[in-house]
Amino acid sequence: MIDIRLIREQKELVKENIKKKFQDEKLPLVDEVEKLDLEFRKCKEEGDNLRALKNKKSSEIGTLMREGKKEEANKVKEEIAEFGNKEKELQEKEEQLQEEIKKRMMVIPNIIDESVPIGKDDSENVEVERFGEPVVPSYEIPYHADICERLNGLDKESAGRTSGNGFYYLMGDVARLHSALISYARDFMIGKGFTYCVPPFMIRSDVVNGVMSFSEMEAMMYKIEGEDLYLIGTSEHSMIGKFKGQIVKESELPITLTSYSPCFRKEVGAHGMEERGIYRVHQFEKQEMVVLCKPEEAMDWYNKMWSYTVEFFRSLDIPVRTLECCSGDLADLKVKSCDVEAWSPRQQKYFEVGSCSTLGDAQARRLSIRAKGEKGNYLVSTLNNTVLATPRGLIALLENNYNEDGSINVPKALQPYMGGQKIVKPKK
Repeated sequence: MIDIRLIREQKELVKENIKKKFQDEKLPLVDEVEKLDLEFRKCKEEGDNLRALKNKKSSEIGTLMREGKKEEANKVKEEIAEFGNKEKELQEKEEQLQEEIKKRMMVIPNIIDESVPIGKDDSENVEVERFGEPVVPSYEIPYHADICERLNGLDKESAGRTSGNGFYYLMGDVARLHSALISYARDFMIGKGFTYCVPPFMIRSDVVNGVMSFSEMEAMMYKIEGEDLYLIGTSEHSMIGKFKGQIVKESELPITLTSYSPCFRKEVGAHGMEERGIYRVHQFEKQEMVVLCKPEEAMDWYNKMWSYTVEFFRSLDIPVRTLECCSGDLADLKVKSCDVEAWSPRQQKYFEVGSCSTLGDAQARRLSIRAKGEKGNYLVSTLNNTVLATPRGLIALLENNYNEDGSINVPKALQPYMGGQKIVKPKK
């Protein structure tokens, strides 16, 4: 959510930003907010004046009573009672106007960074840099589900019976590789100075509304029936929500956290669910990084964070690239975002394994997260980035370490988490 002062003082900037995001249907909201805000401020001023007059009249009562002017004092009391009724009406109107303003402000997109490329959708995202040499071996790389099945490591048929499409059982060495990746990602980020955290896996609606847009929530979140609780789609939701309504000391910034969680997503959309594979699923696990910092330090942290994900995958000998998200592909709360994509030797193209975003003070404003500085309190900037989301990370590992005989090389960084095992051999 943007600062309403932008609409008061730079309305055309807000409109131009909406156009850059190809959301012209939201343009009328800016004028509506401006009109409602003027009405709200007028109403508030009238209420403040009325309260001041009421206080002044109240002080007169004591004076009149001491002077023995009881009849005049009673008349003043009657006036004050009328003021009270009017004050209540104004208060109710203020609250109604505030609610109408908030409803519209929650939909108006955040101001994107000047460096964000302009484009309508993800087809216009821009490649920034490649890390590692993409390799296509002379032998065929099977589909990842087939690799897993030859290792006796995947059972989607049973998961279909217990849970339906979009779920899976990982077993044996494949399950162990999956857990090794998560454990390594945790320790990798601890080594970068981040504090490890396991957050709640369910959050209330006020936190959901604070960390994401309504359209994202509808497409992603599973709601617990009969309760004000949602299953998290990523641990960022819980981690930012941890600071809801808090004032942190400026000396504590930056706050750098790395969190593990299972993640649950509806995955609503035209792409549908994979019947055989585990690339797009309803349930997965993730190691996330979250940073709260001073606004002027946000871009430096953004660049550090995506580089950590690149470093993580390169330590597993997986080639990656970074892709700058264009304006039309940015979620409404984001200022700037990039995807980290891993090389698929089977498909001979890159696929998304992580995303890094800086959201300015949008989440902090919604959740009232402030820092206490020498010159007063201010909203912090929030950032989040995927260290590892798996099974996608597992797919990248399997394809890039696949041998012609069907075995999988265990990268050196993962061997301590696999009991020293250097190779996983097929069972079929």
